[in-house]
Parts: sequence; C-alpha cells; structure tokens
Amino acid sequence: MNPRIISVSTLILSILVFGSCKKLVEVGGPTTSLNSKNVYNNDATAIGAITSLYVNLSNGNPVYPQSLSGLSCITGLSADEFDYYSEAGNQALAVYYQNGLNSSNVNNDFWGAAYQDLYVVNEALEGLDSSAGLSPAVKQHLLGEAYFMRAFYYFYLVNLYGDVPIVLSTDYTINAVIKRSAKALVYDRIVADLKAAQTLLGNGYLKGDGITEYSPGSEERVRPNKWAATALLARTYLFMGRWADAEVAATMILSNHTSFQLEALENVFLKNNREAIWQLQPTGIGFNTQEAQTFIIPVEGPSSYNPVSLSNELINDFETGDQRKNSWVGSVNANGTTYYYPYKYKIKSSSLTDAPVTEYSTVIRLAELFLIRAESRAMLGNVADAISDIDRIRNRAGLLLIKDVNPTVNKEDLINLIMRERRVEFFTEWGHRWLDLKRTNKVDEVMVKVTPKKGNGAAWRSSQQYYPISSYELQSNPNLTQTPGY
Repeated sequence: MNPRIISVSTLILSILVFGSCKKLVEVGGPTTSLNSKNVYNNDATAIGAITSLYVNLSNGNPVYPQSLSGLSCITGLSADEFDYYSEAGNQALAVYYQNGLNSSNVNNDFWGAAYQDLYVVNEALEGLDSSAGLSPAVKQHLLGEAYFMRAFYYFYLVNLYGDVPIVLSTDYTINAVIKRSAKALVYDRIVADLKAAQTLLGNGYLKGDGITEYSPGSEERVRPNKWAATALLARTYLFMGRWADAEVAATMILSNHTSFQLEALENVFLKNNREAIWQLQPTGIGFNTQEAQTFIIPVEGPSSYNPVSLSNELINDFETGDQRKNSWVGSVNANGTTYYYPYKYKIKSSSLTDAPVTEYSTVIRLAELFLIRAESRAMLGNVADAISDIDRIRNRAGLLLIKDVNPTVNKEDLINLIMRERRVEFFTEWGHRWLDLKRTNKVDEVMVKVTPKKGNGAAWRSSQQYYPISSYELQSNPNLTQTPGY
C-alpha cells in the first residue's frame, strides 16, 4: 500500500485562509513557516491540521469515491437505493451501480482516499504526543479528535473492503509492505481508539480555538466530542454483535436529554439542531451541502450533474402515511418520467455569497441511537423495550405504533421491522443501507434480485459485497492481496 504522503503545511495553510471555515478555525496562524516538525507546536496550526480532515469530508466530490464524502451516493448505487442515469456518462458511477468493479476500473477509490487521510491522522497523533508547545487543553482535545477520526476511517474501510491493513504510524518502511489484518482485529482497533477518544474529549462542543465551549443552545456541532465518540462506539458494538455493550453506549447518549432530542422531520438536517451529534460545515460552492447540490434533480430531469434518482425498491418500502416520504423525498416529471430524489437537504445553491447557511451535512444523529438500542434489546430478548425505542421513530414519522398494533411481535419479526425502519430513516445517508445489508447477511438475498436489473444483466456474486482495490495499490505494496473474489 502506498501511503500517499501529504504536505501538511499545504493543507494547513489552505485551512487557515479558507473563508468558509471561520467557525472551525477562529484563531490566526503563526508568522513562522510551517512544516511537519513545528505544526504541532502551535495551537492554531495543530487545530488546522485536524480541521483539514473535516474540510476534506465536507468538500469532497459526492459522485466520486475520492473521499468518504462520496459514501452516500456510491454505496447507494451499489445497493438498492439509487438508479443511475445512463446518459450522465460517468463510467465510475456506472460500474459501482452495476456491481461491475474490478482492479482495473476502480481508481481514485475510497481505499486510497481514506489511507491518505489516515496518514494525516497518524502524523497528528505522533506530533501531538511529542509536542511541548501546545496548550494542555488543546493538546488533549486534538488527541481525542485524532483518535476519533482514525476510528471513523477504519470503520468504513473494514466495512467496504473486509480485511484491511492497520496503519498506526507514518513510517514508510513499515507501511509500504504492510499486510491486511483480519476484520476482528480492525474492529478491536476501532474500539480502542474510540475509548481513548471518550477519555480525552469533553462533553461540550468546542469553538475553533480548541478550548472554549459554546454556550448552551448556540453549539456548532462540527467538532467531534465525547458524545460523537460514544455514538460511533455504539454503532461499532452493534456491527460486532456486542449487543449489551451497544445498548449501554446508546443509552449513555439517549439519557442526555439536555444536549440531544429528536427533532421534527423538517428540522433534522438543519445546522446545529439538537438531533445532530456530529455534522460537517459546508465549504463548497454556494456554501450549501454537497448532498443538496448532487441529489436534488432540477425540473429538466437528471443530468451529468445530478445523475442519480431514488429506486422504486426504496420508494415502495415506505408505509402508507409515512411522513418521511412527504418530507424527505422530492420528485420531478421530465419527459414523461417521474424521478424521485432525496430531499433531506433542501437548499441546493445560493446566488448570494453572504446568504446564511441553514443546513449542515449530518454524519451521526440521535435517531440512529434509538434504532441501535432497539436492535440490541431485541437481540437480547428485551422485546418490550425494543418496541418502545422503535416506536419513538415511528411516532415522529406519523405511523401506527408497534405497541398498539403488534405488541406480541416475535424477535425475528421485530428485527425485520427495525431493519425496515433503518432503511427508510437513513436512506442515502453515509452508506447505512449497504452496510446493513452486509452485516445482517441479507446482501445476497437482496442483490441477487437487484443486480441483474441494473443495466448489464450480470448475475450477483457474493464477493461483490466488498470492493476491490486498484492495481496501483497492489503494485505499490508486494504484501498486499486483492479482495477475495476479484
């Protein structure tokens, strides 16, 4: 694996002058030159180094797998959430949609992008640990953010590729010949990093100076804190099948009524709303979310700029009367065809550069914790409390409650109900559907029906649930093996 070494000074300088990131970095940069040796001896540049990771996620192209910001679109195409507009002419999207990846046609992929950012994370951990020039509070918090981000990247790598190399340093002599590690070991690393993040991070959301907490009600929820680490830990435990641990972690957050509450459907994706646990501040054109710019289909219909629409399979999974479909799904009729699109983010662009930003891309939100706890409780045999949790989500959606219509539902049927709720609650959000299909062993059952419909008529192969890595990566590291089945 090629670590794709990055110029940290270039990244940080771009952050410190990036006007749309003023809320993330509110302190001025130093007058001295920057390099990887002194970046972590100054509060401002150290904060800028970590902030670069969030800017990359927020500003990445959502229709290319060049950063994890493409997860919502790319994995939605791989699964059964999106249809691809064939006239868009985007071959990269077409092969993900048709489940037709191989080592030759997968380029600029999630693998390379994630390991590139992991290099920045590992460099930060090394620099922060050895630094004597930082304010103690800044140092502690940034270490916590770095551990959180390393866990975040590895969570997606292990779920997209299976066994992956665990890179924990910037030593090229080690990284250039590192082998894949078993998924179980990767998950253990994620848990260890998230526990470290929990210990280091505080309860509040910090301003850009890395020290000052926002006053209650004014939080910018764009820098991870203890609750973000706890939420990702609950999700990780769920994926590991550690139901009791997942329930405990989810309950920690769900008990914090002061900081977090379910919002009305129309408020869920607004910036700094109380359902948000971690959001990304838009930094791209028009200062609006990439999701809105990409997913909202104009009246003319799909194009190379808006090349995806929601699949019939997804649209048909909404129950009659589900208000999420009314609030979170839009449609246009172009040339006699009705196209449905995600309408969770509603502000596509702004002609006014000083127009207020009202939506932030939401990475982790409270609804997920209710469904994590519901599933964990169901798996542990606590059906009554599991129903209570899932009904919180159904009640907001305007649906009949399970406790009223089917209070004696058995465990298996309840798990299926939870999966359906996850399907229509988190559609086109950060790969939830694609990852859920795999972790619940439903991917073959679903994709064997869907894949042949996607345009090339090819049959689904179970190995396609994990992505291949590029021939470039294989050539760069003699000890790296291709994903099985490719």
